[in-house]
Amino acid sequence: MRYLLTCFVLPLGLLTILENPVNAESQWSSSWNRHLSSRADANFYTTASQLVQRQINLLARIETALVEPDPNPMRVVRGHLLLQTKAVERFLKDDYMHQKPICEHTARITSGTSSTSSQLTRKQRQIYCSLSTSNGELIKLTPIIDRLLSRRGELGWVRDLPLVSGERQSHPVLSVAPIKRPHLGESAVPFSIKPPNAASSTQFAIGGKRKKAIANYIMPMAPAIAPPPEVLKILQSARTVLIAAKPAFPVGTKFIDPRQNRAFIDRRAFGVDVKEKRIYAQFLAKPNTGIFRVLPLQQGNGLRNRLQAGVRKRYPFPSLGRKHNGFTPNLALEVVDGKFAMLSQGVDYSLMMDLGDIPMEKLDVHLQKVTHPQQDLLFNYQPPKQLEQLQIERRRFLTGKLQKWHQGEGILAQMPAKINHTYLLRSFQFQLPEIIKGGQPVALGDRLYLDQLLEMQSSDVIVAFRPVSRRADGSYTILWRVLKQLPAPQIQDLEDYLQFTTKN
Repeated sequence: MRYLLTCFVLPLGLLTILENPVNAESQWSSSWNRHLSSRADANFYTTASQLVQRQINLLARIETALVEPDPNPMRVVRGHLLLQTKAVERFLKDDYMHQKPICEHTARITSGTSSTSSQLTRKQRQIYCSLSTSNGELIKLTPIIDRLLSRRGELGWVRDLPLVSGERQSHPVLSVAPIKRPHLGESAVPFSIKPPNAASSTQFAIGGKRKKAIANYIMPMAPAIAPPPEVLKILQSARTVLIAAKPAFPVGTKFIDPRQNRAFIDRRAFGVDVKEKRIYAQFLAKPNTGIFRVLPLQQGNGLRNRLQAGVRKRYPFPSLGRKHNGFTPNLALEVVDGKFAMLSQGVDYSLMMDLGDIPMEKLDVHLQKVTHPQQDLLFNYQPPKQLEQLQIERRRFLTGKLQKWHQGEGILAQMPAKINHTYLLRSFQFQLPEIIKGGQPVALGDRLYLDQLLEMQSSDVIVAFRPVSRRADGSYTILWRVLKQLPAPQIQDLEDYLQFTTKN
């Protein structure tokens, strides 16, 4: 039956073709043209989407390099800029050279009409012109980046790039000495570096002399680099054009914004995970509690831009009290060589002890449910009221050279970091008057305002914290809770450190 049906239908189909040979040929030709057109469209959108994504990536890299004092990122984007603009020009000229007059009249592109014959659709012409316009904006950056790169060479060592394969270059002095090739992924060697431990907090002293790491050494000031306004204008113009072209791509075409990825990576590197906040939501709902990421001590002598916000400005330490006259006590906790330690600035210092694996919920103001041999010392200790003695006491705690009655197991300025251990911390923080801290002389006309000039802010806080997780970079996520706010400590002899002058 199937054979008979096939024999019956097939001759009818052949008869139709034989009766209308012209119509059959036109149908076949139209189908083949549609096939070629669809292939051309796919190739156009594939190549165009890749070029648009590369331009978006390049814009983000240029923005980053503009504020980096290191010359290597600027050198990298200079090479990427050349490669990208040439790639876009090849796409525009070699494949669609006759489309260039279309972009000279924006109104015609928008309406979908043009005096020039075009094989591109209206959306394709929009993408074509967006690439052409943004590429023209990027080309304007070439001389500006060359100028900025030369200025970066004043901050760091810019070594010669490797030569073409097969060529050799000898040392200008020692012909047999090997030449170290630069690696643009590494930081350049800065011309001005800090000496080791030059900014150590333990060197702070008032009313006496202190030794420097290097005699007669003056700490170099970090450069202040602001991106040129004309560059930001060009980048914004190029980005606006690319954003306007995104809807013209087929549905499902996605573009990645590196700036959003950079912000996500930054939060992952330095912030608290959102999942951890959800896990400990019940604890965080209580007053005077919080969650915080304790980072390892950042050490390095590399270049930095002092106009850029550092990690501690983007992710500040938790506040342990209300702000008053510009002073706010905070939990300035860091990880130093595998130990928890408070960042001691000025004459600040702290006492710390490990309570062991005790849940935070069992702690109260007086630690009635906790037994520790040094808890009375932690609560009853009083800091000195004289500035010189306070500085001596601070150095003893920070260096481990404690007085006899301070000696004992379990109370130090630093404690080994252990997961699921609860720590008790008593922190003394002082905001000394600028006229004392900076050694500024008091003018004759300002002697009537000594009380205001010597006004000092301070805090004495007892905090409990518990590390609940550790990451591969050595950082810890901790839960913290303020147990008690003690009376603010006072320094009674600040007036002895005033320097007077007879001039107004």
